[in-house]
Amino acid sequence: MMFVLCVSGDSVKVYSTRTEEWLHNLQGHNNQVTGIAFNPANQLQVYSCSADGTVKLWDFIDGILIKTFVIGYPLYSLYVSEKHEGVIFLIVSMVTDSNNESFQLVAVHLPKSAEQEVEAKELSTVASKISPNPSCTAFGRGGEFIAFSRHLQLNVYFFRKQKTYSFSLKATDKKAGKNAFTCVACHPTDDCIASGHEDGKIRLWRNFNHKKEYTYSTKHWHHDAVNHLCFTPEGSNLLSGGIESVLVQWQYGDMSKKEFLPRLGGSISHVSASADGQLFCTAHSDNKISIIESSFKVSGLIQGLVRGDAVSTDLMIDPRSKALVLNGKPGHLQFYSLLRDKHLYNLDIVQQEYIYEAGLDQFEVVKAVFDVKGSWLATVEERGHKTSDLEFFLKLWAFDETTQSFVLNTTVTEAHSERITSMCFSSSEETTMLVTTALDGQFKAWCQTADAQQAQNYWSCDFVGSYHNLKPKNCCFSADGSILAVSFQEVLTLWSPETWELLTTLCQPPGEIRDLCFGRLSCSKYLLSTTTKNLLCCWNLLTCALEWSTSVDVSRLQSDPLSENVAAFSFESKHTHLFVFKPSEPRPLFSQRYVCLERVDRAVFVPREEPFNSCDESCQWLNRSQLYFLTHNMDLLTFSSATEEDRMLSSSKRLVIDESVAVTPFYLLLGRHRKQQHKLNTETQEPADKPQHTQGSVTIKQLLHTPAHVLPAASVLCSMFVRSLLISNTGVREEMDSSEQEMDSEKEEEESEEEMEACDGQQELRAQGSVDEQKPKLSKAQERELKSLRKTDFSWMTSLIDSKP
Repeated sequence: MMFVLCVSGDSVKVYSTRTEEWLHNLQGHNNQVTGIAFNPANQLQVYSCSADGTVKLWDFIDGILIKTFVIGYPLYSLYVSEKHEGVIFLIVSMVTDSNNESFQLVAVHLPKSAEQEVEAKELSTVASKISPNPSCTAFGRGGEFIAFSRHLQLNVYFFRKQKTYSFSLKATDKKAGKNAFTCVACHPTDDCIASGHEDGKIRLWRNFNHKKEYTYSTKHWHHDAVNHLCFTPEGSNLLSGGIESVLVQWQYGDMSKKEFLPRLGGSISHVSASADGQLFCTAHSDNKISIIESSFKVSGLIQGLVRGDAVSTDLMIDPRSKALVLNGKPGHLQFYSLLRDKHLYNLDIVQQEYIYEAGLDQFEVVKAVFDVKGSWLATVEERGHKTSDLEFFLKLWAFDETTQSFVLNTTVTEAHSERITSMCFSSSEETTMLVTTALDGQFKAWCQTADAQQAQNYWSCDFVGSYHNLKPKNCCFSADGSILAVSFQEVLTLWSPETWELLTTLCQPPGEIRDLCFGRLSCSKYLLSTTTKNLLCCWNLLTCALEWSTSVDVSRLQSDPLSENVAAFSFESKHTHLFVFKPSEPRPLFSQRYVCLERVDRAVFVPREEPFNSCDESCQWLNRSQLYFLTHNMDLLTFSSATEEDRMLSSSKRLVIDESVAVTPFYLLLGRHRKQQHKLNTETQEPADKPQHTQGSVTIKQLLHTPAHVLPAASVLCSMFVRSLLISNTGVREEMDSSEQEMDSEKEEEESEEEMEACDGQQELRAQGSVDEQKPKLSKAQERELKSLRKTDFSWMTSLIDSKP
């Protein structure tokens, strides 16, 4: 079984290449993990380095932390070599006298100690002023030399000579190509270094142990920068990847022969090969790992939350699948399961082949919204938003029960004359209505219309509204769908969807309205709005008056559909703060300062499958829903209570239960049935003495629960296993001797009792004389039972009687 290890934030995730399932999560670092490398002395162990200044050694098969080495500097990359036993190489950050950050490659001698956390003090500098990019450093010939590049210079350091050779290129060549280095790779057996460049060229360097006699040959296929290079373990092929999302395999002996594997997804950022050369892996910019066979066929995909250049849509929850929906790969919407932490599928909205080329203007999904039941999905796609020639489409998708996916129902080519700014579905389950607002000064209501010829429904415009030639920006329906709120710059208007009558207008305080939000449940009579003048206002719709307002820069306003709670993200002093409150009470229920360093523009409340009962007052707002928010760095974060974290941690650390029975999928299926059956048996049967486990049962458990890679050979285990099942002769003899002694003692007691009975009978006859009637005598068994009762200790009854009042 083979595994794929990848860095994920402050942890390392372990996946199976066969099933693509997540197996372990190596957690222990306090900051971003920046590098991982297998232990050359044990391929079942892996090193990880982090910006927290530590290096950790893991057993990734069992997910166990073996040792922690404290370095004391932020670490940016990690390298190992077979010829340098007990030494690892790290890229560290050093601050110079001019306060400019520079990077050095240092060799760290790992101390041998029995303690789990050790401080590594022996650091020696190998090279200075190197690139922090991990792809720009590589070991050659098993560790005889190391090659590292920076800008236009390639450096080769030989450990035996302790000498560095440097080679430089011009900024541009004769054809105006950009010669800056982007990555390097070293052949495993030959003296050859492959380098990638910004213009897409690949150079093979030879004779680099001489300053003047070095040579290089140039190959070119990539039209943009080469992101990563990798030689296969035997060195017969060279793998390269870039922004084209095409994996190229170059034959080392004849570089003119090459193979291509196109359309892998996002741009390739990293390429690696397994130790036996049977599998290749490519990491992509869209947070995906492709598992590729040596025959150049994709055998598996490990997809996380798709990370694009930017997210234009809001965070949404599909009412049917309860999946998180947002922008995925270009032209698609991704459906991601938060419960399983797994990517479900992509929905192609644009339905056009995406061309990975910088500066090319292509259609992008900018807006999307679901109706209450999840039966309809509305999307807006645009092209030319960076130029004056804007082109956009409004599409409505119907959910197909047969295919369990959304199918395109209606495409509106000219929904508005200018860009659509917002849209929302009616919150009423009885009517299905879509409202869009645009910069042309109008908002439109769209409803379904029956088509008699095609026997299906399509969407058409039902109403067009405007207000004093002002441009609308936001729209929102009340909880029951009876009121539609549309903001026209600084004016807030309320409309009736049934008659399209303008009910009233609210005079907003100075500043253009940025966001709208209706209250829920008991707070449905309130309407919240934020302005560009950093004001948060709450309107009472029953009195049409301003209930309260406060000065705060709210970047995102999000209401919980299952409670009265509203979350407001505020961005102040280069930090984002969170406030949770009810519109009826301006006092916050919960506040958290310094949530993140970036501005939060997208958030969503995700309903829980089962309500969470929290006794802590500060966490009760998380009982029905969980708040997720997205940062500009494409990090999806959430809030959870301490009790919930402890429960998740305990479940993740639970290794064995029920007398060392491993928690396997088979146990999870039949464990409950076994418990119920055992409970019934214990109730119906009389309690019996529990038999003691023999030495063999303990040995079997230890044998089955010990990792296979640390067990001795099977020939050694066989004799030990059989010997553990046998019962020793000494134990049998001791049991036989003890039983014989008990039988002898019982016989002696019976004989003594018979003699005593005979003497008693003679005395009674002498005393009674001629009396014929005698008292009834007890049998021997009854007398023995009476004798045992006399020996019983009943002193506990006296303490019980004394304790009574």
